[in-house]
Amino acid sequence: MKKFMLSIITISVLSMGVPAFAGTHGTNGKVSGRSIGAGALSLLIWPGIGQAVNDQGYEKNVTHAVLGLTGIFRIWSCYDAVVDRQGGVWKNRI
Repeated sequence: MKKFMLSIITISVLSMGVPAFAGTHGTNGKVSGRSIGAGALSLLIWPGIGQAVNDQGYEKNVTHAVLGLTGIFRIWSCYDAVVDRQGGVWKNRI
């Protein structure tokens, strides 16, 4: 069990920078009090909640929520919610 958990943690830490190399095509919105709160919700509770607060659309909310199962996606989802980014890399869904 220890080896499994250490492997998961190692993979999570090493892949934290992956979204930075994704080549995003979205456009940033305006940082506001609402978007800061949305980012906090995405980081602390679950990715996808911040996108729902920002009215990003059902497909983007679900994509963020499912990718939140990886654990490392929280940071990217938080950034995405804070800057209220419209669109994304994968058919404008992430």
